[in-house]
Formats: sequence, C-alpha cells, structure tokens
Amino acid sequence: MSNRRNFIKATVLAAALSSIGMAAHAADTIKVGVLHSLSGTMAISETALKETVLMTIEEINKAGGVMGKKLEPVVVDPASNWPLFAEKARQLLTKDKVAVTFGCWTSVSRKSVLPVYKELNGLLFYPVQYEGEELEKNVFYTGAAPNQQAIPAVEYLMSKDGGEAKRFVLLGTDYVYPRTTNKILRAFLKSKGVADADIMEDYTPFGHSDYQTIIAKIKKFASEGKKTAVVSTINGDSNVPFYKELGNAGLKATDVPVVAFSVGEEELRGVDTKPLVGHLASWNYFMSLKNPENDKFVKMYRDWAKKQKLPNADKVVTNDPMEATYIGIHMWKQAVEKAKSTDTDKVIAAMAGQTFKAPSGIISKMDEKNHHLHKSVFIGEVKADGQFNVVWKTPGPVKAQPWSPFITGNDKKKDEPEMK
Repeated sequence: MSNRRNFIKATVLAAALSSIGMAAHAADTIKVGVLHSLSGTMAISETALKETVLMTIEEINKAGGVMGKKLEPVVVDPASNWPLFAEKARQLLTKDKVAVTFGCWTSVSRKSVLPVYKELNGLLFYPVQYEGEELEKNVFYTGAAPNQQAIPAVEYLMSKDGGEAKRFVLLGTDYVYPRTTNKILRAFLKSKGVADADIMEDYTPFGHSDYQTIIAKIKKFASEGKKTAVVSTINGDSNVPFYKELGNAGLKATDVPVVAFSVGEEELRGVDTKPLVGHLASWNYFMSLKNPENDKFVKMYRDWAKKQKLPNADKVVTNDPMEATYIGIHMWKQAVEKAKSTDTDKVIAAMAGQTFKAPSGIISKMDEKNHHLHKSVFIGEVKADGQFNVVWKTPGPVKAQPWSPFITGNDKKKDEPEMK
C-alpha cells in the first residue's frame, strides 16, 4: 500500500515539476505566429516567407533574443484556404498565445483574419503589396501600397524609357487585390487621357492554368496599331503557365511588355526565363541590388537553405516579400524593446517611426501615423538567369498613400486615413 502511495506522490510531484518547468519555459520565451500557406496554390510564394521568419528568429535568438527571451515560432498551414486562415489565426492567438503573427499573402487571406485580430487585439505584420484602402490598428503593412508599386510602374510604361505604351491590358487573378488595384489604375490611366477603348481588363481564378485564349486576345488587342503593355496582378502558381504561354505565343517584351506586381525571383525559379527576357516587375527590392546589407541578407538565406536542406537549396533566391518580412520582424523586436513589453497596444505605440537598415539599401522607416513603411520603388527587367536588372528607381523612399486619390468619390484624397 505504501509503495502505491509513494508512486502516486512521485507521479504528482513529477507532474507538478513538469508544469513548473513548462511555465518557466513559457516565461523564458516569446511565441511568434507564422501564418503562411505551405500547400495549395499560394505555396509557391508563401513557403519562402515561412523560411524567412524562421531564419530571422534564429538570427535574433543567436544575438540574445528579445528582452533576454528566446523567440519560439509556432508554424501553421492555412493551405491557401481563406476561411482556414481565420481559424488558424484564432488558434495562434487563443491557444498558442502568440505575441505577434507574421503572415498572409493574398488580400482575401488578410481580410479573412482581420476580424480575429481586431476582436482579440492581436498584432499582424503583413509583408506583401496590396490594394491600399485599408488602415487597421492591429496590422502593420510592410509591403507596398499602390503609389509605391503599381502607379510608378504604369507611369514608367507610359514614359519614353518604358516604351510609351498607349494601350493597357489589366490582367489579374479574380480577387480583391487585382480588382481594386485595377480600379485604381483604370482611374489613373483615364486621368492621363487613356480612353476606355484602350484598356482591356480580364481575370482568371486562383490556380488557373490555360492561358491560350487570353494570350490570343492580348495579341489581337495589341495588333490594333497602338503600343500595348500588360499589367499583371496574377498571383500564385498560375504565373508558371501564363509565362509559358507568353513564350509559346512569341510575345516578346519588345512587342508587348508585361509588368508584374506578384512575380519575383521565387516565382521565376520554376520557369524557363529565356523567352521572358526584358519583361518587367515592379517591386521595392530585388535580389540583384548591390549593397552590404543585401549581400549579408542573401548569404544568410543561402546558408539557411543549405542547413535546412530546403529543395534546390543551391538555387534559392531572395525577393521583395521576404525582405519585407525580415524588416517587419526586426522592427517588431525594436518596438518590443522600446516598449519593454510585448503588450499589443504598447508595441503599436512604439512602432511609430522605427527605422531599420534594409537589404534594399535604404533606411526603412515605419510611418508615424499610417502603419506603412516608406519604400523605394524599383522596376527590373527579367534576365536569362531569372534575376532582374534594375532599369528605373525612385530617387529615395516614397511615403505610402494607403488610400487612393484615383477612386471616384474618395473624399480622403489629401488627408491621412483614419485608423480603424
């Protein structure tokens, strides 16, 4: 009987010590949510962002962590399924008790999780260009607003250097970001005197793979006498068949240039880029930029890929949303240390005006009011090796205008948008 009593006592004591150990571990770590699609149509783009978060967490932990605590990543896979993003976000905030989340790519995934972050007062860092028209207290936008990517790209296409395009094909995946961005671009083009008859607009669903008919339509539209350019907001793995078909149809950049807002080095890894030489992308960072910060960033990711034995580790690339993710994590760390707390409201206040030496070569700054980074804009031409040659850039960082002066009836043309 006494043996049994001793066994029960020992079991209870072990359980108590275990829970104390777990509590001590929890007190020594800060949990960080990673909310990116690792399967489905968006995995082509988002998997690299998950790796960037894990790499940056390791870098910060090696340097002593945040306020002396180690960061502990909690990775979930919302699987390119928009309602699942909201479920996983709720899990991260309520069950895993993360202090911050780095995640989402498409605007539909961001809009799916927004109510959760607002309700539970969580903190989300969103690293991808988007349509603007939003300013949420619980979100920091480290990707571009339209005036930091889309509008400069179209201005470039209309310029002498960009080929003086007179007709435009607005081609996108059928969801919020492409439709709203194209609404903004259509209004911008009209303000520059481009007639409706000179704008063609078309959308395809996520995961679309047959671009023969659309490329044929573009060829016909471009054959009607005026210089034509394509503005692509196609997202995810549909870019592979789109660019393949472009090559098959013999549509060269000299005839009909395509400028993409969601195609960078990572998406081009799966494509034969030789027929795409000269086509364009507009971003706030390219892997090919030469400066000490970028050299360090690229080397760090290559070393990480080899150590983690990532697929094709010898050919990994860095890209714009990876850089935006990296900046966001470092700025969040700085804000936590300034606030001496991971409390959401205190960190939000401490984020205003944070700066960080970015791989793009600029001192990246978080705006004091509007939760968006000031960013330089670069337009790059695709090279045969899948890298980009920068052909145009802004003289310096551009402040985000996360509301559009080009949407009719928008009464916030000149004012800061209100925080929701």
